[in-house]
Amino acid sequence: MKSSREIVNRASELGIALPAFNIPFPPMMKAVVRAVADEDSFALVEVARIEWLTFEIEGMERFMEEYRACAEPGHVRTHLDHIPVLDEEGRSVEYRPFIEKAIELGFDSVMIDGSHLPLEQNIAATREIAALAHSASLPCEAELGAILRFGAGRVPPYEELFASGAGFTKVDEAVRFVRETGCDWLSVSIGNIHGAVVAALRDKPKGESRLNLEHLETLHKATGVPIVLHGGSGVRHEDVLAGMKRGIAKVNVGFEIRKAYEDALKSSGSVETAGESVYRRTRSLLKDYFRISGISRSILS
Repeated sequence: MKSSREIVNRASELGIALPAFNIPFPPMMKAVVRAVADEDSFALVEVARIEWLTFEIEGMERFMEEYRACAEPGHVRTHLDHIPVLDEEGRSVEYRPFIEKAIELGFDSVMIDGSHLPLEQNIAATREIAALAHSASLPCEAELGAILRFGAGRVPPYEELFASGAGFTKVDEAVRFVRETGCDWLSVSIGNIHGAVVAALRDKPKGESRLNLEHLETLHKATGVPIVLHGGSGVRHEDVLAGMKRGIAKVNVGFEIRKAYEDALKSSGSVETAGESVYRRTRSLLKDYFRISGISRSILS
């Protein structure tokens, strides 16, 4: 079976991006996996620490239970998203046990997020986890740069930040980071915005954001690794498509399918109806947004 490393590298070679769908509610898993298979596409399903603390997925064990009940190895791989070294409140997290548990449970790839640390500390933490992942033949994703989070308090207007490049991933730091950590995929800041985690803002659109495509291309060429786009929901569609040709090989998608689930559940009171809403939205994203229906054979070749 092709590894996640080979699959994401293949996507990068083909100039396409694979969506990585976050699963904060257990019934969403079956709907997403079925949608990917029915579109004859390929995607990752993932869960982040913040999701089992905030929503209903409970933890990595429950996530993998749901996945194994409907697994489609010809279309889907699993990923452990955003295990932070510092949490949303700036508190230290014992991150290594989460990665060790993910390896034990059979996740196909993992992510360590030291982006809130000074560069030297981010390098040290990422190097540690990349080595741990590689010892289990898994790829490791890492993050460098200050990706904005919707609803994160008082910050300058988006256009002002975009024009200044404040918080963007620096090319020289990215080159050093990849070389010294050995990470396989790099999540970068190029104008993208993470979704909200506070309850009052979770169901509100982030507004349209855009990508500095020239900076993206420079980062990809300089580092030589597949680039990951976090905060994919809300990014200008033409920028995502153009970004695929400039190094983006994985795009995290959370808000779009979570909102489909929550809205349908609220209006109908039916988990089954909510699941069908997620199924339809996922198929639409694969076909119309990412434009990757029918690519499974190419990805696995």
